[in-house]
Amino acid sequence: MNVELNGDPLPWLLEVDPANPGVRLLALRDLLGRTRDDPQVRQAQAAVMTAGPVPAILDAQYPQGYWVKPGGGYSPKYRSTIWQIIFLAELGADPADERVRRGCDYVLEHSIARNGAFSASQKPVPSTAVHCLNGNMLYALQRLGYGDDPRVQAALAWEARAIVGEVPYLKSGTSGPGFACRANGGLPCAWGAAKAMKALLAVPPAKRAPVIWRAIESGETFLLSHDPARADYPYTERVSSTWFKLGFPLTYWSDVLEVISVLTRLGHRDDPRLENGLRFVLDKQDEQGRWKLENSLNGKMWADVEEKNKPSKWVTLRALRALTV
Repeated sequence: MNVELNGDPLPWLLEVDPANPGVRLLALRDLLGRTRDDPQVRQAQAAVMTAGPVPAILDAQYPQGYWVKPGGGYSPKYRSTIWQIIFLAELGADPADERVRRGCDYVLEHSIARNGAFSASQKPVPSTAVHCLNGNMLYALQRLGYGDDPRVQAALAWEARAIVGEVPYLKSGTSGPGFACRANGGLPCAWGAAKAMKALLAVPPAKRAPVIWRAIESGETFLLSHDPARADYPYTERVSSTWFKLGFPLTYWSDVLEVISVLTRLGHRDDPRLENGLRFVLDKQDEQGRWKLENSLNGKMWADVEEKNKPSKWVTLRALRALTV
């Protein structure tokens, strides 16, 4: 279908904005294709590290590299270590910053279970390794420059093999192939699938092992098997309203826009199966081609990000990434 915006929000995203400097950085890089060496990109990257939510997050870090308390770092939400790595990646933190690297190293040393996967336990165990957590962490660590780290490579291998049915499964956590998760009643979890696909697609094509290609194909088939605008993926209860409220940053949950983003990256923008989902997203823009922040973690993070129910640069950036691929 034709993707028509009501207006051009790009100048708005490119404004110098001390409250959310990462928007300008990522718009330059992701929408305009500027490289890290571009003078405007370097200037925007420096601004991310001196104003807005990233400095607030880093100010709360302990010298050893963790947030709140030592250990696995999943709890408490959303101020502990694991979440800060996810947020720093989404907000455009500089991978070369020593504090960012200290946090990444800490989580790689303290949050991986013996099966090679990230765990949601204070003392990591395989039974709390789930697709949403691993997808989030693997995507974030690749964004922060750790894609070639052997521990990230091992976790990527676990993620892909778990999807295609090549790992031992437990009654808790990841309970079977094809995104099956105990937290979803043992059914395939679309939230987990969206996160896992983001992580696998972040691997450069030339570096994707055959099992990663097979896992991507499996995720593609699953996410296309239902209408994203209805989001009626397998679930034991009613469809979560979170699917239909576009927000930033996302955590373990997903939304229609994230699924659309994954599938358009896979070349499905003109696929009839995405038409309703694309229309759903487009219908949410205002007369200036902007999207609202409908789902927010304000009050739960180290720093608030924008104002709920107001036009959002972050959600608009997310939308343009998905719609203009």
